[in-house]
Amino acid sequence: MPSIYKQADSNTRKTWFLLTGFLVFIIAIGWLFSVADRNPAILFIAIFLSVFTSIGSYWWSDKIVLGMYRAVPIEHNKNPELYHVVENLCITAGLPLPRIFIIPEMQPNAFATGRDKKHAVICVTQGLLNRLDKTELQGVLAHELSHIRNKDMLLSTVVAVLAGVVAIMANLFMRISFRRRSNDENGNLGAILMVVGIIAAILAPIAAIIVQLAISRKREFLADADGALLTRYPEGLARALEKISSDPTPMRITNDATASLFIDSPYKGEQKTHWFAKLFSTHPPIEERIKILRDMEV
Repeated sequence: MPSIYKQADSNTRKTWFLLTGFLVFIIAIGWLFSVADRNPAILFIAIFLSVFTSIGSYWWSDKIVLGMYRAVPIEHNKNPELYHVVENLCITAGLPLPRIFIIPEMQPNAFATGRDKKHAVICVTQGLLNRLDKTELQGVLAHELSHIRNKDMLLSTVVAVLAGVVAIMANLFMRISFRRRSNDENGNLGAILMVVGIIAAILAPIAAIIVQLAISRKREFLADADGALLTRYPEGLARALEKISSDPTPMRITNDATASLFIDSPYKGEQKTHWFAKLFSTHPPIEERIKILRDMEV
């Protein structure tokens, strides 16, 4: 399957490009503030923060996301049926068995994370286990295993963590600019910091958009197709996507940065159908995904 390996290599290059770009971006912001504040210590702090978060997002991004959603690890004796489904699919796909986690949420959804196939994680919600039958569950898990095989999950998780850090930095710089301006007697330095803070605040939503664009919709189409080939039953995943997308249950914990990790957007109701959400959605239309699956001949 040469296309799969080509996609995997492309995602690896994208990951390193994003990590490098993030490091340069934070250092540049630190330099601007150090010049405006006439304080070189700000630049050194920015360099340390950019290096630490870049390395941390590569090595610990999966732990950050799992902790954010309060995911609980599942062993064989706790849920043997789920464990056996994943185990059998891994044998078919030629993948090592990933760690399996359950999110205590009633919305049916799932995602894969981890830096490589040897350190991969599959995470499903309790709602997914409650709503899907075995063939539908196999379809979803095969989809997530395809992300692991294609090295999608590292790219997705890293950019999600970096987007969150950039947003926090933008907010922090905005606060500094307002406070510094109020304390600046001449007003000149405060005005400069105000401009820089506004620019940083503008860059935060732009960074979120870049994250959404970096995680191509083709990633989901490819995982759907590979998952269907893995189970030899596209209808299972098609029915699962129908149930997941039509379920109105909201997710208690989610945010824009990590929404792209899930098999379907965790936003429901008006949030999902709002024109702005559709414009920058990282997930292809669910109807189109289902149609493609049902048109497949396996």
